Amino acid sequence: MEKQGKRRRRVVLVPAPFQGHINPMLQLGSILHSNGFSITVVHAQYNSPNPSIHPDFSFLPLPDTSSDHNILAGDLIAFVLQLNTNCKARLQECFAQVMRQQGPDDGIACVVHDEIMYFSEAAAKDLKLPSIVLRTASAATFLARNALINLKAEGHIPFPESRSLDSVPELIPIRFKDLPLPIFGKLEDTLQLVSKVANIRTSLAIIYNTIDCLENSSLAKLQQQCQVPSFPIGPMHSFAPASSTSLLEEDNSCLAWLDQQSCNSVIYVSLGSIAFMDVKQVVEMAWGLVNSQQPFLWVVRPGSIRGAEWIEILSKNLKESISERGYIVKWAPQKEVLAHSAVGGFLSHCGWNSTLESICEGVPMICRPSFEDQRVNARYVSHVWNVGLELESELERGEIERVVRRLMVDEEGKDMRKRGKNLKERIELCIKEGGSSNNSLNKLIEMIVSI
Repeated sequence: MEKQGKRRRRVVLVPAPFQGHINPMLQLGSILHSNGFSITVVHAQYNSPNPSIHPDFSFLPLPDTSSDHNILAGDLIAFVLQLNTNCKARLQECFAQVMRQQGPDDGIACVVHDEIMYFSEAAAKDLKLPSIVLRTASAATFLARNALINLKAEGHIPFPESRSLDSVPELIPIRFKDLPLPIFGKLEDTLQLVSKVANIRTSLAIIYNTIDCLENSSLAKLQQQCQVPSFPIGPMHSFAPASSTSLLEEDNSCLAWLDQQSCNSVIYVSLGSIAFMDVKQVVEMAWGLVNSQQPFLWVVRPGSIRGAEWIEILSKNLKESISERGYIVKWAPQKEVLAHSAVGGFLSHCGWNSTLESICEGVPMICRPSFEDQRVNARYVSHVWNVGLELESELERGEIERVVRRLMVDEEGKDMRKRGKNLKERIELCIKEGGSSNNSLNKLIEMIVSI
């Protein structure tokens, strides 16, 4: 796709203020910028992106009155609903400010907003600005979310423990326990958000950070439900020019440590940017990794251990055992880690970005989901794409040791690495010229140019 040359049109991005949502939105911004568009990012105060990482973008903070109380309490849904309630008028002011500041050759072509920032659609409509939705979760997750409303109406939610392992008929292989339900907060809030997100009234199109060869069936079902074009252009991190979109400082020293390890020998462990663990769980995880006799790179996010700042709660004996075989960092450059030849497995929370990054590098997974879409992703990794194992029991050192060795040593894991390599090759074909994701990206750019 050629750059536009004379007329640089501006695209305004409205990301949701969470690591897993900001990453693909900024990657999309980089893709559009490389194709000749000017980019303005209108963002919430909470989890503000770092403008210095994207010097070619304009950043405009969105004044908001949302309290961090719900975040601290773990109720992300309540936080999102409050953000949507409070910020429509303020977002309109930001859009108007961008319109006043731009010249005649740099007008706003469209607004691209995260699906959970649904107030953006109404704000854009009031100013007669075209809008496009970005869905940062998997297509399968969106189908599962949509099903929640009908399941609740039919009396299947909340479900008794005896049904937790039953498959949801219209969502096989998803079981009731895999549904994207909240751990904290009210079910009614979740259903309200699902309803708002699904009800696209005036947007021109939907962008998915997914790949046709992964989710062909789910994408086809969603297209039947929607009246607007869909553009699956994943994995966005493969299209975007190389740059970090992390909200946390990455420790690159782990790459030098990986250089010293044998091929496919290291299990990489990271449970994401939101999840928390109890001290007992951390200790069990540590001993399980040590006892597996496999080298491991472990990300322990500061503040992620309840009642502790970091790993000071680990005993001297345990720290010494870890140092003999493992390496702990506060945050890692994950894409580079997963691409490293020493990494042979990923113990993950199965957030969609992490899942995509792992699959794209052919790295099989141990799935330890915590909440929401992570459960759906874990089920697809282990039972549809067959490139991972589910760790469903309580975090206990013996079970962690066994599942790590199953993935890293046993024939079962070797077979998964072969399937992972094949899936990686299929994805690479989708990204190349003439591939499904590349074609979708070109069509998206053509649509924005034509507005």
